[in-house]
Order: sequence, then C-alpha cells, then structure tokens
Amino acid sequence: MTKAIDERALVLEILLEITKEHVPSHVVLYNTLAKYQYLEKRERAFITRVTEGTLEHMIELDYIINQFSKVKVNKMKPVIRNIIRSAVYQMKYMDSVPNSAVCNEAVKLAQKKGFGTLKGFVNGVLRNIARNLAHVAYPDQKNTIEYLSVVYSMPEWILEEWIEKLGEECTKQMLEEFQREKKVTIRCNLAKTTKEELMKKLRSEQVEVEEHPYLDYALIIGGFDYLGDLDAFLDGELYVQDISSMMVAEIAAPKEGDYIIDVCAAPGGKALHLAEKLQGSGRVEARDLTENKVFFIEENIERTNLSNITARQQDATVYDEKSRETADILIADLPCSGLGVIGKKPDIKYNMTKEQQEELSGLQKTILNTVHSYVKPGGYLVYSTCTIRESENMGNVRWFLEQFPEFESVSIDRYLPEILRKDTKENCMQFLPGVHKSDGFFIAKFRKKDLAES
Repeated sequence: MTKAIDERALVLEILLEITKEHVPSHVVLYNTLAKYQYLEKRERAFITRVTEGTLEHMIELDYIINQFSKVKVNKMKPVIRNIIRSAVYQMKYMDSVPNSAVCNEAVKLAQKKGFGTLKGFVNGVLRNIARNLAHVAYPDQKNTIEYLSVVYSMPEWILEEWIEKLGEECTKQMLEEFQREKKVTIRCNLAKTTKEELMKKLRSEQVEVEEHPYLDYALIIGGFDYLGDLDAFLDGELYVQDISSMMVAEIAAPKEGDYIIDVCAAPGGKALHLAEKLQGSGRVEARDLTENKVFFIEENIERTNLSNITARQQDATVYDEKSRETADILIADLPCSGLGVIGKKPDIKYNMTKEQQEELSGLQKTILNTVHSYVKPGGYLVYSTCTIRESENMGNVRWFLEQFPEFESVSIDRYLPEILRKDTKENCMQFLPGVHKSDGFFIAKFRKKDLAES
C-alpha cells in the first residue's frame, strides 16, 4: 500500500521552493507543516530535520557530490540536484536511516517526478557516495577559508569578513553554534500569565522547559511537535522571540504613558513586548511596509489581547509629517543582511551578497534619515539589526551621530544583565552566536537632546 503522503517528496518540494523561488526557508517550512498538521510527530520531525539539515550543510553536500559525480551539482536539473543533496545529508548525518533505503527512496522519487531516465544516474552517484563516505577528501586545514567553508557550509566571502573583523577563534565559535540543534526561545506574556504558570502549563503538554539565564521572563522550550497546537501559544501566553530581540524593549525602557513608534515592526514581537511593558498605558504604533506584514502584526495583537497597540501600513522611507516629534521612543529594527540568524534561517547565507549588504546599509541610512525626526526632544531612538556586519552596525551608529548632532549616544549597560556588560563597546551591544546565548544581533540607543536643557 502506498503512503498518502511521502515525506521525502514534501522535503523535495520545500527545497525547490527555497532554492529555485528563493522563498525564505522558515516561511516554506512553517506553511508546509501547518498544511500537513495531521502527519505523525515522527514524520513532521523527519521533514524538518532533512530540510533544515540539507540547507545547513549544502556547501559540504555539494562538495561531496562533486567528488563522485561526473555531472557537477550546478549542471544537474534542480529536481535531481535536490534529491541527491537531501539523500547525501541523510546518509552522512542520520544514522537511523540505512543507506540502502536512502538510495532506493531517492531513485523512486526521481521516477515519481518524471525523471525515470535518470534513475540509473541517481542510483549510481548515491551508491558510490555510500561506499566512500568515510573517505571523502576535505580541503587542507592550512587553507583556512576553504576548509571552514566546506566543513561548516559557509560562503567564503562571509568567512573572510568575519575572520578579518572578529578573528578565527570567534568565527569558529559562531560556525559551530549555527550547526547545533536549536531549541526555541520564548517570552512569557506577563500581561496574561506568570512565568511559573506558563512553565507548568507547557510541561503539562510534555514540552521541555528551561529558564534562560539572561532574562527572568524568557524560557527555552523543546520536545514539542507543532507550536500552533500548544494551548499556551493559542491563548497568547507566549511569544516566540530570541533573547537578543527581547533586549530591545529592555533597553528602550518605556515609562508609563509613553507613545512608541516601531517603524519596521513585523511580525510585531518587539512592539508587543513594549506594549506589555507599558501595562495598559500609553500607545504603541507598529508600522510596516506591506498589507501582508501589517496583517501578521494584527494577528499577533489579537492573539496576545493587548489593547494599547495598533498596526499601520507605512513605508519607513517615506516621511510622515504627522509623526514629527511625537514619539517618546522610536524603534528602528531595520532591514539587514540577517547573517546573525543563519542558525535559524540557513538559506540566508546562500542568498546574500556583498553588493546586497551595501545596498541594505544604504537603506538603513535612508530610513534613519527619514524617521529620526519623529523623536521628541528628550526622547529616544533604539537602533537594532539581526546581523554581525560592522558597516550595518557600528558603521551606521558613527554615521548617525555625525549626521545628526542633536542626538547623543546613551550607555545601555544598566539595562543589560551583568554578565553582558563587559561586552558593550561605544555604548552598543553586539551579540554573537556561540559567544552569547543568543542569535547574532546589534543594539544601540540614542537620546535626542532637549534644547530647553541647555
């Protein structure tokens, strides 16, 4: 009897959508798992692991395939390429799946997808790799960039930048962290529950729960099947958010009655966190570029049931006169290269280029040039990105202070856990995966001088 749903066929469709259509991996995987909620936990776990693992190790997988295939990976048809990639991932990293079964299923899938004439090719390449997997010749470790690129599946140009700025040891720490199994960091919605009640509720659903060492309302969870099935999620008692992102609201430090604008808010985690911290007072306006992004923010607002936050469609690059000098706090968590979250979104490293990074750095300046005037005298602007590239972080901080002398840099040490204060530089914090228990993330805070004070 043929199974109604073939997990490997779903993996293939996901990989094709990511690698051919360049749809973000986390979006495709989430949508697929939501569509097939009825699958068993084991099947869903297999789909997730093979998809994420294939993407995470793609440079290494291609390197291995090219040693044993006369047709190089970049010359293969996309369907065949991704069938072979995911099969090699299973053979190398999933001991529970026999190599013979992996090869057989790959051949069947090629035929099912209309490539029956290439069955022999797929079978031959995979059988050859299976026999020789323990004898793959990796680059010489003396060639540091090439070796790290293959072993950790990181593009060489990214490694060159990181090693130059952060050093080889720190770079290796990040690379190792990116490839570790990820649990999920969540923020307890204190407007609805307590941390203790949330932990009890999650454990009653057999979820693994541990406290995060940086913030007392942050938890790390694992062992669950589908987040959308958890009662605590459906009841709006938790929000999935990395600890570094939570620090934005900590550093913003809103006071009762503040009006806060978040200019690039989707999906709304930071804005919701700030609204929660206002404890029903003040107002948060969460803005973003498209109707779809605003919809996601509104969906999260509805789930968390906070009344002092609204969503609005607004292009952050377009000046809004009505907002001039109205915000007590302005949050500018801006579009960036995203290289700090490679561990959760591995396709980012393959899609980003040096040229795109420069464009994004310029876009950040454009947005800052537009929205800085929304801050009241005496008010604050919090700037953040989820990347670890200097030109998008400290480079833009220095540019901003030079361009807008009415703002001054503010130390953020007192808002951070004591363990992190040693790592701030020039009043800013650069979170590094593997070095810190977080994603890669950057935060700076500025105060707009009040002329009445002088």
